[in-house]
Amino acid sequence: MNIILLGAPGAGKGTQARVLVETRGMMQLSTGDMLRAARTSGTGMGQKVAEIMDAGQLVTDEIVIGLISEQLDGAHSGGFIFDGFPRTLAQADALADLLAAKGQQIDAVIELRVDDEALVARITGRYTCGNCGEVYHDATKPTKTEGVCDVCGSGNLQRRADDNEDSLRQRLMEYYKKTSPLIGYYYAKGSLRVIDGLQEMEAVTADVGAALDK
Repeated sequence: MNIILLGAPGAGKGTQARVLVETRGMMQLSTGDMLRAARTSGTGMGQKVAEIMDAGQLVTDEIVIGLISEQLDGAHSGGFIFDGFPRTLAQADALADLLAAKGQQIDAVIELRVDDEALVARITGRYTCGNCGEVYHDATKPTKTEGVCDVCGSGNLQRRADDNEDSLRQRLMEYYKKTSPLIGYYYAKGSLRVIDGLQEMEAVTADVGAALDK
């Protein structure tokens, strides 16, 4: 099964992708991870990616599709999760063409739907342990001891520089301008499944699983 995770920044796509990797043996295809791996791979494609990124330029859709194609050629029985791609209608068409050429398709598109104001409150209060990756929140999940991770005892608690209201609203605007048209695109194809992304993580996970098992 091949799926796409859609949702605004902070909607929980990465969290749900990790769960699906662990529970269903799927492979997460994150364009950011693929680009970072490519630039250090020493391959011809990797060298091209490194040159573009080192020059401060954007990697073309053609190159990203090429990287995805390489990943799809590897046997993986659990299927693939597309996280962070496609972001535009042009990319969605290119991905559909690539999959068709390989005799594959997108089986489901999961949209994690969230309310903007609730999302702002969720993200601006978020911080993580830089040592083990545990996620905390000022209001809903503070550490038991201030400044100390509950899981590993590290004092290396961090907030992302862009986890502030102004930055988040800019990221949301970019999402609505470029990526949200994909919701209608996949709805018309009959593959869209909408999940309430503001539920507790376990409830979101259960709903995602139920949507994929239909």
